[in-house]
Amino acid sequence: METGKIGAGKHLTRIITKAYMDLHERAANGAFVVWIAINVPAEIFLGFENVVYGVPESHAAMNAAKGVGVTQCVKAEQLGYSMDLCSYARIDIGCVSDHGKDSPSFGLPKPDLIVSNNNNCSLLTKWFDVHHRQMGVPHFLIDVPFCYQPQKEKDREYIVRQFKDLIRVIEEMSGQKFHMDRFCQAVDYSIQGVALWKKFLEFADHKPSGITAFDSFVHMAPFLILRGVPAFEEHYRLLVEETEQRIADCVFPVPEEKYRLFWDNIAPWHQLRKMSSRLAELNANIVGATYTSCIGTKEGSFDLFPFDGTDPMHFLARTQNAYICPHGLELRKQAMAGVVRKLKIDGIIFACNRSCKPYSITQMDQQKHFFNQEGIPTVMIEVDHADARKYNEENSFLRIEALLEAIDAKRAA
Repeated sequence: METGKIGAGKHLTRIITKAYMDLHERAANGAFVVWIAINVPAEIFLGFENVVYGVPESHAAMNAAKGVGVTQCVKAEQLGYSMDLCSYARIDIGCVSDHGKDSPSFGLPKPDLIVSNNNNCSLLTKWFDVHHRQMGVPHFLIDVPFCYQPQKEKDREYIVRQFKDLIRVIEEMSGQKFHMDRFCQAVDYSIQGVALWKKFLEFADHKPSGITAFDSFVHMAPFLILRGVPAFEEHYRLLVEETEQRIADCVFPVPEEKYRLFWDNIAPWHQLRKMSSRLAELNANIVGATYTSCIGTKEGSFDLFPFDGTDPMHFLARTQNAYICPHGLELRKQAMAGVVRKLKIDGIIFACNRSCKPYSITQMDQQKHFFNQEGIPTVMIEVDHADARKYNEENSFLRIEALLEAIDAKRAA
């Protein structure tokens, strides 16, 4: 795809719009459609000639960011689903209930197969089971062992066997043959793109930071729905080049940056613009987040986990626990402490997420650790990543401003 001279923001809009349009078009023309959880290796599906995938979690986030998250949630609640359930699940179920009405992308095309896993979200398997029952579509579950310590070889082999089972199932259901060369090419594009992503995040090392966490929240979209294709690598190359030039030109998102903050949890999709603008007025910048730092890593570290060039299937299995939720408490502390020190963080915002209990459950222990052992001022606010009804802006900023005062007090001591 020719990127020309357009900015990374416009390029992002272009490729995401095209991705959803292509998904619908190919599905209408007979492609085999798979719905997947975000950490199911999308590269596997690109090993087939005519298999496409949609990502309900990413689609739900887009609904929230575009302001229709609550509208979709209400539809699910009217069907009897509790407000206590994950707002991604409620958005998705609500959207499916009326065939994509109100969705910015007209929903997702009906799947032929649903693929979930159980290491990142305790609710996900039950959520996808709703579609399994209502649509009569097979549900393939990848069982990924939880990590209280580094992944064991036997666990990695266990995951690889399930990847191969998934390939066999798709071959049987779709009548298509899996091509290892296509798969390897897709993995290569993903590896190149993720390396550029990590380079983009490193611009936060600069003082003032060349980026905000809100930039990373927005630009993680290709990682969710475009892994394994040239546009994935192209977008992150453009993003790196553009950010590099901005820093060279001394153009920074928060020029008078006084407070360097770190965010722990999923992005508050319905508040990105408001929150970033209000923080900038306080000369505060959330320069990093666990949610985006974990991409391209393995458990216990936010450093890029490199591919050794041998077995791409084993590589994908090895990085299945990159995401935060499958980590035990000690691994979470270890990963987060490394990036907090690297970025010279002044304070941490722990966003207790009403919709993501697996992400939030260790936060009180984490907060105590970073305040008592690392000496970093912290605060906890209440959010919901996609349901704006469960977020109070003034209460949240009252606490954030108290955090900034604590940082000032520490500096003055």
